[in-house]
Amino acid sequence: MAPSAEEQVVFAPESNPTTPPDLRLLHYNDVYHVDASSAEPVGGIARFQTLINYYRDDGRFKDQPKLLTFFSGDAFNPSLESSVTKGSHMVPILNGIGTDVACVGNHDLDFGVRQFRNLTSQCEFPWLLANVLDPALGDSVPLGNAQKTVMLESSNGIKVGVIGLAEREWLDTINSLPPDIVYKSASATAKELVPGLREQGAEIIVAVTHQREPNDNKLAEKTGGDLIDIVLGGHDHYYSHAFINGTHVLRSGTDFKQLSHIEAWRKQDGKGWDFKITRRDIVGSIPKDPAAVEVVEKLTAKLREKLDKPIGYTAAPLDARFTTVRTKESNIGNFVCDLMRYYYQADCCIMASGTIRGDQIYPPGILRLRDIVNCFPFEDPVVVLKVTGKQLLEALENGVSNYPALEGRFPQVSNISFTADYDQPPYHRVSGVQIGSDPLDLDREYVLATRGYMGRGKDGYTSLLIEEEGGTAKEVVSEENGVLISTILRQYFMSLKVLGRWKHLGNNIAKHFHTVQRKLEVDHKHGFHEPGPKSPTLTTHLSPTKPRARSRSPSGIDDRRQRRRKSYAETPVDPDSDEEDDDQVTDLPPTRFNERETDIIRRVMKKWWRLAGLKGHAEVCDEQGSGEFEVNWTKAVAPRLEGRIKVGKKNG
Repeated sequence: MAPSAEEQVVFAPESNPTTPPDLRLLHYNDVYHVDASSAEPVGGIARFQTLINYYRDDGRFKDQPKLLTFFSGDAFNPSLESSVTKGSHMVPILNGIGTDVACVGNHDLDFGVRQFRNLTSQCEFPWLLANVLDPALGDSVPLGNAQKTVMLESSNGIKVGVIGLAEREWLDTINSLPPDIVYKSASATAKELVPGLREQGAEIIVAVTHQREPNDNKLAEKTGGDLIDIVLGGHDHYYSHAFINGTHVLRSGTDFKQLSHIEAWRKQDGKGWDFKITRRDIVGSIPKDPAAVEVVEKLTAKLREKLDKPIGYTAAPLDARFTTVRTKESNIGNFVCDLMRYYYQADCCIMASGTIRGDQIYPPGILRLRDIVNCFPFEDPVVVLKVTGKQLLEALENGVSNYPALEGRFPQVSNISFTADYDQPPYHRVSGVQIGSDPLDLDREYVLATRGYMGRGKDGYTSLLIEEEGGTAKEVVSEENGVLISTILRQYFMSLKVLGRWKHLGNNIAKHFHTVQRKLEVDHKHGFHEPGPKSPTLTTHLSPTKPRARSRSPSGIDDRRQRRRKSYAETPVDPDSDEEDDDQVTDLPPTRFNERETDIIRRVMKKWWRLAGLKGHAEVCDEQGSGEFEVNWTKAVAPRLEGRIKVGKKNG
């Protein structure tokens, strides 16, 4: 259906009612980007709000029931905005729309259950999730302290019973969930709880769900007729409607690009409801709501301020130049690929180098949030696929096929090593492939972390094309369930902080990143480190970096540091703040390096400059002063080269 500024009737009752409806509902789902896009329907909250205001206040609906507004989940992530705000920017947006009830979506939990609770405590409406329970919260308590059901009342007194339901599949894609989560069948939960809503006087039952269309259809098949009148779904990013077993199943697009206006009449026999469902596309000809424009402008200003905040510290230059990442192994490519792999516990990772957009060397020192967002700006998330060794080999061959052209398809890898012989013809250049320490098995199935872009077969990565797109790769974590690289990076750097930590990190997501930290330290030590025995950056045999002896400091400082760490771990959820704890304590002594350690650092960096093809220090950073390597507010990272991509000998 082509985008249109006009109302498009998706379903109308055969009886063609001539009286005003008994109920009016509005539905939307899966919203991420507050700004409009360039292609129609352009979306954007400013135009979306204009239509919301129309259906709420236009004279056409005078003397009709007021709108009840339903949201089917996924607002707090993923987007570039959320990688900065951890989802907080969407709270005033959802409240401003006039949302009456929401279902929990998988991406609403991307920043952990604790942050979800922080955000939802600021929402002016309830969040529902009846069939996913957290035993740690009590007997039969939903995940994140969501509600199971709610009773809404229309302005004309009609009681609307609402139940929130989710599918099992997306639970397996979230790394920050508490242990021992209990999943109950969506249809069985509906059969258990809906009669209670009827007993409380509910005259109509609405299921708000966050699950794939086939699972919503299955829910309608098993509970249709007298149990659920309409299923308002989310999770899929398209508009669709079906009428199954007497129940309407509707999903209303994505990203503020569509919404549904639903009018409902009691059937004449008093059994059930007739629905008229109207689709609206948010196209460029729809004027922007001035108040929403102001909200977006304030948000943009706040984002600019946050982008300049320090987020981490690197002890090694990060080489993101196109001439590096698109032709050979890069230390920033190694680091990010390792992080993607460990985040999703995959066997290996391949990332097209076009993902890295910094085109510069980030010198040792502070990394700001702007650096991360600018270097990894794309908004297609990490996906996880099951592929054969043969598909991996074909992907690597594609990656090096156009060398030495500076193409974005060149691969950066994790837990993969191979040799590329550029004297050979394209697609016959790769040999000696290993996954970890084992030779590649062409018939074995491997779990691969990569970008959604590559899972769609882009940049020639047709061997990674997923089954849903006509390929043979099997999805484990889909684009809808994946997390942005920029978000994973920000969460990781936040987990390294000693001061200025994220107040709502939460135990489960903290434990996950602690595991990621431990694994990454094997490849990229926190703080200045000894390169691995196979690393090209190795200059001499050194013992691993040991904790530095601190200079004597005023009495009680170290005790205060320990108390601060302890109190952070015990900090209760603060519903009024999503900010980092920016308390920069000035009396804490910085981490210092002795003369020998500083000399080692300089020699390692000089060797790195030479191996990176730099002519001198000036191309990386200014000459370091004696205090250059002092940092006390975070653990530094030091990504390095490991010889993952070797170049075969050229003929002659």
